[in-house]
Amino acid sequence: MMAHDAHRSFAMNEPPAVAPARWSWRALYWAPHRLAFALACALLMLSSLWWLNVQLARSAWLPEALVWPLVWYPTLVHGAVMTYGFVPLFFLGFLYTAGPRWLGIEGPTARQIAPGLWLQGLGWCGWLLGAQLGGTVALVGGAVAWLGLCVGLWHLLAMLRQSRVADQVHARVIAGAWGLGLLCLAGMLLALAWDQPSLARAWLTSGLWGFVVVVYVTVAHRMIPFFTSSALPMISIWRPLWVLLFLLLAIALRLLMVWVEWLEWELRLWAALGSFWLLVSGMVLLGLAFVWGLVQSLRIRLLAMLHIGFLWLGLAFLIDSIGHFWMLLSGDAPWTLGAMHAITMGFMGSLLLAMVTRVSCGHSGRLLVADRLVWSLFWLLQLATVLRVVSDLVDLRYLLGLTLAAALLWTLALLPWALRMLRWYGLPRIDGRPG
Repeated sequence: MMAHDAHRSFAMNEPPAVAPARWSWRALYWAPHRLAFALACALLMLSSLWWLNVQLARSAWLPEALVWPLVWYPTLVHGAVMTYGFVPLFFLGFLYTAGPRWLGIEGPTARQIAPGLWLQGLGWCGWLLGAQLGGTVALVGGAVAWLGLCVGLWHLLAMLRQSRVADQVHARVIAGAWGLGLLCLAGMLLALAWDQPSLARAWLTSGLWGFVVVVYVTVAHRMIPFFTSSALPMISIWRPLWVLLFLLLAIALRLLMVWVEWLEWELRLWAALGSFWLLVSGMVLLGLAFVWGLVQSLRIRLLAMLHIGFLWLGLAFLIDSIGHFWMLLSGDAPWTLGAMHAITMGFMGSLLLAMVTRVSCGHSGRLLVADRLVWSLFWLLQLATVLRVVSDLVDLRYLLGLTLAAALLWTLALLPWALRMLRWYGLPRIDGRPG
């Protein structure tokens, strides 16, 4: 019976004997990463174009007839879909591909994971629609997406239960972060239902740090040294567990600072200590980037994208630290948004572009390289990140213009890439192999 089920499970992911020459929806069910990544790319494009429209409307560059009416917390809608929308779908595509190898098991099929993925994709579409139609629509969409994320966690836990390998640290950290992310998303939705946007923002920021950033650094800790050693044999795999623990401790402190600031506690000593720890964390992360082979990686584009993306994490901690020190000295607001966009656009965006490109190339029968298009789009993304970070540091007169420019460059960088990836997922592998 088990052999029959295993054969059936493989067959459900196997393309038909005569693969269609044109793009086909059926191809999305040939492998788990295809459907997850395809939905993520579609949602990435939709959310990016939606936010660009918001920025154009704010800058009065669009005719009034073309402006979508925004009636419900556009900044929170943007933050939530950029944190919880397409990113977890990319996570799942990667985890359903690499996770079974980490854990020594046979992973779920695309059809088994499809309901959770579709719930997330459709739920976040409803969330964006709610920005125009009202909070009820948005909250229903967010709740549907939350259910989809619950299904994702259920599959991750099922994979862990099946595994008998000794090293499950990275997978267990990711599963724990996923549970925390569900808690934070539920808290955000409830706060918005109670019309408490400040509390909702705290929950959203907590989800960013406690869920998304934790998953990113955990995967980076496992995969960046591995990828680097594979491409550059002179660099050995160096990823001691204490490095991961340090990264998680740095994130935990930043998460605690979110709630201290929301509670508006006047703890100058705490703020000074927190700022100092952010500074130390940033310096350690920059050092780790060089230890992991930042300089050597620059000769290989796809590898360089990973390392440059990780460099943004250290820079984000430094920006956050300096901004909080500046707040203590001057009384001005900290550079929170600048640091946040260094994390989201620089660190997360760069690693997303690199990791998804690598997985998609490998599982479509292509060479594991970043061609001229991907390399150019990557640097366009870096420029968008710099502009968005700088916009938090300059005079308010320049804020709208720089934010619009950053949103435009982000869209120009990610839209062609997402369209290309989406096309690949609906086509058979170019080497004729299944998957």
